[in-house]
Amino acid sequence: MQQTSASITAERKHSHVDICLHREVCFDAQDTGLASWRFEHNAAPEINAAEIDLTTVFLGRKIAMPLMISSMTGGYGEALSLNRMLAEAAEKYRIPLGVGSMRQALEGNSHRESFAIVRKSAPSVPVYANIGAPEVASGLSSAQLSLMLELVEADALIVHINPAQELFQPEGSTAFRGFLDKLHTITSTIPVPVIAKEVGCGISAIVARKLADAGVRAVDVAGAGGISWQKVEECRYIEKFDHDNRFSPSALDELLNWGIPTSVCLAGIAALKKQHPEYEPLSVVSSGGIRNGIDIAKSIALGADIAASAQHLLKALHEGTLQHTIETWANDLKAVMFLTGSATIEQLKQAPIHKQH
Repeated sequence: MQQTSASITAERKHSHVDICLHREVCFDAQDTGLASWRFEHNAAPEINAAEIDLTTVFLGRKIAMPLMISSMTGGYGEALSLNRMLAEAAEKYRIPLGVGSMRQALEGNSHRESFAIVRKSAPSVPVYANIGAPEVASGLSSAQLSLMLELVEADALIVHINPAQELFQPEGSTAFRGFLDKLHTITSTIPVPVIAKEVGCGISAIVARKLADAGVRAVDVAGAGGISWQKVEECRYIEKFDHDNRFSPSALDELLNWGIPTSVCLAGIAALKKQHPEYEPLSVVSSGGIRNGIDIAKSIALGADIAASAQHLLKALHEGTLQHTIETWANDLKAVMFLTGSATIEQLKQAPIHKQH
C-alpha cells in the first residue's frame, strides 16, 4: 500500500525522536564555544541570594525564568503523550514552549490532537506554533496559517530554517528560493510575532539582519554544539538505502559537523545590534547545546534574552527527570547571578564575561 504524505511525515517524526534519544548525533566535541567564556567573579556581590529574581519578559510576556522548552515533536501517536508532559512542565514552571513542525497537521487531521494537547495542558504560558522554511517558500495560504495558530492558540509562530537538514533528509526539500519574501508576507499578515529558528547550524549576524528586515521579531540561533540534524538524517538515509554515495568520504565529516557555534552566533548578533541600533528590538534566543543553567547565564551575558533546549529536556523527560532538570538549571542560574552580583536578568545581561585564550 502506498503511503500518504501525512503517514510519511508521521513516520519521520517518530524516527527523529527515537534517533535523538538513542544515537550519537551531536556535533563532534559538542563545542558550542560557551565553555571558553568565563564570568568575572564578584567577591562583594551586595545582594542576597534568596532575593534573586529569575523572571523576565520575552515577546511581551512575563515568564518565570529565561528558558524555553524548544520545539520537539507532534504529528504521530506517541507525540500526544510527550507533548502533554512537556506542556505540563512548562505550565508548572511558567516558561514558554514550542511544538514541533506542524506540517503534518496541514497534511491531514489524524494527529492534530498531538498539537492541540499542548494548549490544553499549558493554558497560561506562551505556546508557539511551528512550520518549516520549505513550506514557507512553497507558499502557505491564510487558511493554513490560521489552522496552525488556532490549533495551539499560539502566541507566536516559529519558522524553522533547516537547509542542512533538508539537504541530508531522504525526503528533504531544498527549494529555498523566495523564502525571505514569503516570510515577509507572513510577518506582515498574521496577528502574532514570528520567531525565525535554525535547527542546529546557527544564524549569523548577516542572516539575522535579513530575517529582521523580513519582519521577524526574534531569532533563535540554534547554533552548532548540540544535535547535528545532518547526522540524524544520515542515520535515516543509511537505514533506508543501506549505503551512502552522495558525498565523498573526505568531505562527509565536515558536512555532518557544519555550522556556526552557538557562542559565535550570539556574539555576532550582539555586535550587529550595537553597531546598528535599529536592530536592537530584535529578541534573541540561545539554543544549540544548552546543557545547564551556566550555559543559560553565559548566553544571556553574550546577548540572548532567553535560552532554549530540546534534546537535553527530551532525554530528561524520557528518564523521568524533567522537573529535576529544570529546577537544577534554575539553581545553576541563580548561583551565577549571585556570584556576579546580578539580582535580576537585566543585571545579568551587563555582567562582565571574558573569552579565555
